[in-house]
Amino acid sequence: MTVRLLARVTVGVVAAALLLAGCSPEKTGTATPVPSGSASSNPSADPAVPKVATPLDVSKYVSKPCDIVPGTVLSSLRFTDPGHTQLQDEGFGAAGPGCGWKISGEGVSMQVIIGTGNRDRGAGGLAGLYGAHESGQFPFLEPAPAVEGYPAIYIDKRDRRPIGNCSIDVGVADDLVVGVYSGGYEGAEDSCAAAQKVAASIITTLKGA
Repeated sequence: MTVRLLARVTVGVVAAALLLAGCSPEKTGTATPVPSGSASSNPSADPAVPKVATPLDVSKYVSKPCDIVPGTVLSSLRFTDPGHTQLQDEGFGAAGPGCGWKISGEGVSMQVIIGTGNRDRGAGGLAGLYGAHESGQFPFLEPAPAVEGYPAIYIDKRDRRPIGNCSIDVGVADDLVVGVYSGGYEGAEDSCAAAQKVAASIITTLKGA
């Protein structure tokens, strides 16, 4: 089975995950959700949503999302093949541009989504994801450890960390998140450790951009 993109999984929500060779849909990551409303039009309205004190600029990587993760970090996680780029469009890339990697023959994958599509629709940032959770689009949401000082959450249709899929979204501005999704791992510990390592490297990259 060659690399391909999964179809939409629910009305108003795009799953732009990569279905990689040797892995089932249960073993792939999901992409940054596309909230159907505009919950983040006023991010400061909900005091429960973590705020971003120092916004980061992602513009350098919107056209080349694979470059947002340093090669040394990818190779340390055994991702040695080139990434697969998905630029923003009105279909699978609706949440924003992204990049996916795989470990050939193992069904292990990593995906990054830069959520500019959600931002441009007025439904971006952690506020948009909290809104998607509250509306029932994404029933599972849990605060995650801060990533290099930036607020983060775990969010998915359900908690799939125990089966080796970890979805973490990091707020890099009040209206923008970067999502990292690992799939095909043994369980919660290794999948989230890998996703958090990639997320931390992205924040470090953006701070130096």
